Amino acid sequence: MNYENYVKEIEAVVRPEFKPIIQQMLEIDPHDLITPESYFQSEAHAEGFVWRLFIKKAQKEGLI
Repeated sequence: MNYENYVKEIEAVVRPEFKPIIQQMLEIDPHDLITPESYFQSEAHAEGFVWRLFIKKAQKEGLI
């Protein structure tokens, strides 16, 4: 539900070279990332999930 907000928070604190990854993430439908049975124990857990997605994408692109 807060996926876009989490991505925008990441965007606010990362260097400009990460902007293409942010744009890719904003194009993703968050419903495609988890199953209907999935749940997060807390908001921090959900935010951490989005950060992990960002880090994996940045590593794949060779930016970190």
